[in-house]
Amino acid sequence: METTALIALLVFIVPMCFTPGPNNMLCAAHGAQHGFRSTVPLTLGMLTGWTVLGTIVGGAIVMIEANQFIFTGLTYIGAAYIAYLGVSIARTQPKPHGEADETERLGFQTGVLLQFVNGKAWIHFLAIMATWGDLFGPGLLSKLALLTINGFVGYPAVLVWAAFGVGLRKAFTSQENAKRLNVGLGGSLVVLAVWILLPH
Repeated sequence: METTALIALLVFIVPMCFTPGPNNMLCAAHGAQHGFRSTVPLTLGMLTGWTVLGTIVGGAIVMIEANQFIFTGLTYIGAAYIAYLGVSIARTQPKPHGEADETERLGFQTGVLLQFVNGKAWIHFLAIMATWGDLFGPGLLSKLALLTINGFVGYPAVLVWAAFGVGLRKAFTSQENAKRLNVGLGGSLVVLAVWILLPH
């Protein structure tokens, strides 16, 4: 294993995991609405989902790279789903602490499923597997080692964004300000969905 390559991998993973994206923005919005503890199942779903996705990408990277229409379809599906979540959050009426309905909360399953329509996650894992796939040697075990490193960096990132959302909610304590926060966070997801569809 080359130390330089490992450092380059971390330089790639850290900003990719901590910068705004569907997972982080959703965790911030959910944390603001339901609190940190209620957001943990969602984050665990994300961790599970991106680990499964990364394993699939690692095993099928050649086929995926050769079929760009897969990315196109996932991009549109993912953008639509993210926009739907954003609109739902923006339309949610804030309730006093502790009175939110359980049905409004997003859980483990949502966290898992989001990864498979998350264009950023696909690009993230394609870049990792294509560039550093043999960092720890050939075969699937090497790719699982990459996923472990990614998990150690990525999971704290979504927790930080969930905590950030909780902090925002505390700063917007009144019902009127809480509604503005919901609209702002939900709107940011919609903007993110539009940005995903723009040519880059």
